[in-house]
Amino acid sequence: MPRRTVRTTLDRLRTPGRLTGFLKSASICVLIAGLLSPLTQATATAAPASNDYCGGQCSDILPPGENGNATLAQILLNQAFGTQPSHAEDQLGPYANLATGYSGLTDAKINTFFNDASFGVPSDQVASTESPAGRGDVTIVRDKKTGVPHITGTTRYGTEFGAGYAAAEDRLWLMDVFRHVGRGQLTTFAGGAASNQGLEQEFYRNAPYSEADLQAQIDNAVANNGARGQQALADANAYLAGINAYIDASDSGRYFPGEYVLTGHKDSITNAGTIDHFKITDLVALGSVIGALFGAGGGGEVNNAISLIAAQSKYGVAEGTKVWESFRERNDPEAVLTVHNGESFPYATKPADAQGEALPDAGSVTTEPLVYDATGTGASQSATAASKTATTTALSSARRGMSNALVVSGKYTASGHPIAVFGPQTGYFAPQLLMLQEIQGPGISARGASFAGLSMYVELGRGQDYSWSATTSGQDIIDTYAVELCQDDYHYLYHGTCTAMDKVERANSWKPTTADGTAAGSYTMRVWRTKYGPVEYRATVGGKKVAYTTLRSSYMHEADSIIGFQMLNDPDYVKGPKDFQSAAQHINYTFNWFYADSSHTAYYNSGDNPVRASGVDAEFPVWGQAAYEWRNWDPATNTADYTPASAHPNSVDQDYYVSWNNKQALDYTSAPWGDGSVHRGNLLEDRVKKLVAAGGVTRTKLVQAMADAALADLRAEDVLPKLLKVVNSSTVTDSTVADAVSKLQAWVSAGAKRTETSAGSKKYANADAIRILDAWWPLLVKAEFQPGLGNDLYTAITNNLPVDEAPSATHGPTGSHAGSSFQYGWWSYVDKDIRAVLGENVQGPLGQKYCGGGSLGSCRDILMSTLKTAAGTSASTVYPGDSLCSAGDQWCADSIVQRTLGGIKHGNISWQNRPTFQQVVEYTSHR
Repeated sequence: MPRRTVRTTLDRLRTPGRLTGFLKSASICVLIAGLLSPLTQATATAAPASNDYCGGQCSDILPPGENGNATLAQILLNQAFGTQPSHAEDQLGPYANLATGYSGLTDAKINTFFNDASFGVPSDQVASTESPAGRGDVTIVRDKKTGVPHITGTTRYGTEFGAGYAAAEDRLWLMDVFRHVGRGQLTTFAGGAASNQGLEQEFYRNAPYSEADLQAQIDNAVANNGARGQQALADANAYLAGINAYIDASDSGRYFPGEYVLTGHKDSITNAGTIDHFKITDLVALGSVIGALFGAGGGGEVNNAISLIAAQSKYGVAEGTKVWESFRERNDPEAVLTVHNGESFPYATKPADAQGEALPDAGSVTTEPLVYDATGTGASQSATAASKTATTTALSSARRGMSNALVVSGKYTASGHPIAVFGPQTGYFAPQLLMLQEIQGPGISARGASFAGLSMYVELGRGQDYSWSATTSGQDIIDTYAVELCQDDYHYLYHGTCTAMDKVERANSWKPTTADGTAAGSYTMRVWRTKYGPVEYRATVGGKKVAYTTLRSSYMHEADSIIGFQMLNDPDYVKGPKDFQSAAQHINYTFNWFYADSSHTAYYNSGDNPVRASGVDAEFPVWGQAAYEWRNWDPATNTADYTPASAHPNSVDQDYYVSWNNKQALDYTSAPWGDGSVHRGNLLEDRVKKLVAAGGVTRTKLVQAMADAALADLRAEDVLPKLLKVVNSSTVTDSTVADAVSKLQAWVSAGAKRTETSAGSKKYANADAIRILDAWWPLLVKAEFQPGLGNDLYTAITNNLPVDEAPSATHGPTGSHAGSSFQYGWWSYVDKDIRAVLGENVQGPLGQKYCGGGSLGSCRDILMSTLKTAAGTSASTVYPGDSLCSAGDQWCADSIVQRTLGGIKHGNISWQNRPTFQQVVEYTSHR
């Protein structure tokens, strides 16, 4: 009998008050007796795998735990008493403890903080073995320590059936949530909380697919990929059969996820209600969500145009353009690079003479409405705010791309074998978006992490003698077109013909449930689609009415990447770095891919990079006319010519690679702003470069480099010393400022980290200095730049790039308690400006000197004044508190929360800025 059941429904299912009321009206004893499924599975032995070439030196970790399912009884016990289902959070403690334990790390202690990621399960560590649905061609073995499923099949169908069954065992509710997110139907499924409304709106705006659209993407992916396409379809169908077999078994056995009861889909007493089977189009809906979150670089052209117009209005066309370009930092010479050997990979570079630009008339831009006919809580103030945030997120080029990688060639390691520490930052959720698994079957041999509901293959992990991982790359695969309107607001000129836009709608309604007490409401989401993609804005250009549309190269191609993942799992395909790069070339989302085996390292930047028409500047909107379309673009299939693999940043056996969503290579323009002289990638670059220079790198040293960077405050490490240099350019006589300077300097000397005084103290060392910098940064940035830029231009550039992204809740776009920090901010601008004022050499300087108008004395006065204000700002103001933290609780404000996507809650952990899923690998041999 299967094991447990899920608990999850997006940030809003966490409603302790509602659940407490429910507990009062239900008999806990009856529920526990009737719903807590037994874990009685026969134990069996499993010998260590003979196809493992890592020599016990592969490790991984994925908090909070493998078990993302919880029965209703388990959810009620968790809400009432804090008890956890088995394996729901047993990886959270080891993950959290690295923050205070890394300084004493040794190779022998690595698996104190990570899992042993060897293939197979030792016989004395087998917790359970099952043959899903009684099949004789697949077994699922789970280990005692983590409960990770190790799926072994004798047939390909059976292997994938087992993968689907295990996925449903561990993440059924989460999979169901996200298939509804991908279809824009979350509120109808999980409740009308404002956050649910915002989430479905964010994704529906960018991927407004009909059922026919979803099916067509599958058909095209299969048709265009020969035998591998047919195999992918067969694998997907077997995977779905496994998921649906578990749904049927858990429904009849009444151990399905308890969230189905709490959201009104099942009755806890009669078992009435239905859990819908999964179908193949659900996989595309799921894939569209993941692709939009982590693999879709670009967009933001309208915001770019607005800030350019503001710059030109302030300074005149020529000087304004120069100033704008200096802040854009398309190809900043001081930016940290992943491929740092000097090789150039030009892409989306500034044309000498831009053609086809369609910049809006000043003040004419309006965002295209998405929500219509709202009633009840669909029209509330909180709903409106959530909708506005969702729109901003959906249309921004600063997407939630995260993750990091540290990879060192064997030439510089103690063993002579390459070492890698890498993984994706996918946020912190309960249950986690990713799940761990091992899959062994005909043509598949891998262990690692996959997104729930897409785990027919391992997406990030290891094969028999190689490991791979990814970071979000963010190069521009999204362009904005201005289509001239004709007849009315819903017709446009396409190649000279007045053409009707397609209207795509999704009508949603909801009512209160035990999990989400939001009162009844409804609305319709409406998207107008053109051949150039969905309409996102309206404006005038030279007095003509236009709609601005966004076209993404992966739009209508959400299923295409399955072939690349299939190849990465195939031991007969990947036998070395070139095979790895070939596999990554089949992934159409924008990622940086990294590879390590016992002898080689490699890197490849994936994505369908469209070949733009000559003279088109990818930074700005262009006219929707044939002359400015992607080369050989076919609107019926949204296909075009793409840049060849050799034009993508790639490398084999470079001395080392680092990536933290920084710039990939010389002349390779990244879509997000902020790739300048100071980037969080520098935190890795500085540490790994130093290790490589010394030689003798070990797994311990590379983990320590990652963990040390994970606690660093980027502003304090790389910018604060220069700010203090200005302040200290004359004697500081003000006692308040002098005290603040002393504290800040002591913090810098101590390493500029945000770390506890001791494990579990929940108090930061150098707490006052951290408070001062958190208060000072937004003040100093505004005082430094706003007077020179003017309010309009300053505001416009902050819309392109937020000022700050410190860990605490009120300091950046990532949001509270999310872990990932210091990706987006003005640190590079401050660094370049302050160095210029100090008279130091600056490559790629800003268009002007801003701090104090370029006067060192005036700049010092600004910094002194804002520092004094910051020093006097109370902790309760800097950290205002929220539902988890009291005002002034600095550690708590920074802390990481596993955001509830279901019914099970976990405690918060100390802040770290590191991958959610992470591998540590050093192979000892090769096939």
